[in-house]
Formats: sequence, structure tokens, C-alpha cells
Amino acid sequence: QVQLVESGGELVQAGESLRLSCAASGNILRMNTMGWYRQAPGKQRDFVATINSIGVTNYADSVKGRFTISRDNAKNTVYLQMNSLKPEDTAVYYCKLTQAAGAVWGQGTQVTVSK
Repeated sequence: QVQLVESGGELVQAGESLRLSCAASGNILRMNTMGWYRQAPGKQRDFVATINSIGVTNYADSVKGRFTISRDNAKNTVYLQMNSLKPEDTAVYYCKLTQAAGAVWGQGTQVTVSK
């Protein structure tokens, strides 16, 4: 069984920065991909960024140059550094772990960016 525990969501002002963390526990395989997705009220859950076991990253166009995903394999933790935040970044951010056994989602953490 795998569990993901997220933290870091806050209310911030436009232009500010925030870092989200997601710690995975349980049967974590060496080969896996961790990522962040976000969902605003009334909208679908959208891809934000992913990073695989060797550090290859992928970003949504809307966050390129502003967000950075990273991971600490020793801690089974993934981070999302969010800079130059915009009101449109407001959403519940979900962590996801994908490996051979399947995918597991975190509970989500609320990020609110005010004007």
C-alpha cells in the first residue's frame, strides 16, 4: 500500500512564491513517476508537472518558467516550487505517484492566489 501526504498549500498574493511537498510511503518501486495536478472548482483536473526516477521532467505550458518540480529519492518526496504565482493558479493541487502497480493520488492541498 502506498500513501501520499501533501503539505504547503496556502493563501498568497499574486507574484509571491510557494513550495508544495508530497511524501510517499509504502511499497515504492525504484522506477516511478511523481507529479502534480491541479483542479479548480467546476473544472477538470489538469496536468501540471511530472518527474521520473532519474529526474526527467515535464511541464504544462502554463507553468513553464515559473514552476519547478524536483524530488528527493532518499525521502520519496516530490516538491513543486511555484514562483510568480497568478490568480489563475488557484486550485487544489494533487500529488500523484505512478508505478507498475498503478497510480495513487494524494488528498490535495489548497493553493489560493489573491490579486
